[in-house]
Amino acid sequence: MTKVRTRVETRPLGTIDMEITRIGFGAWAIGGGGWQFAWGSQDDAESIAALRYAVEHGVNWIDTAAVYGLGHSEEVVSGPARPGPSLSGGAAGERS
Repeated sequence: MTKVRTRVETRPLGTIDMEITRIGFGAWAIGGGGWQFAWGSQDDAESIAALRYAVEHGVNWIDTAAVYGLGHSEEVVSGPARPGPSLSGGAAGERS
């Protein structure tokens, strides 16, 4: 079986000149464990691999917040532990 690579469709975001993908990457779970609403321990390397996969397939927005893992999600998304281009977080962030 041959795998077919596809890119995620984009749509305009409101009335600004920005296109975002129809799906994004939710980064709550990659915040890891040790806080009240945690999903449990997460492997940062696996989280980074998932982020890279999403971006390589065209996803251009990532939902992250300071409360996800008490900041750990944001560290994984844009921190020095993840080599390559930085990604801005937030509900309507775009790849920088």
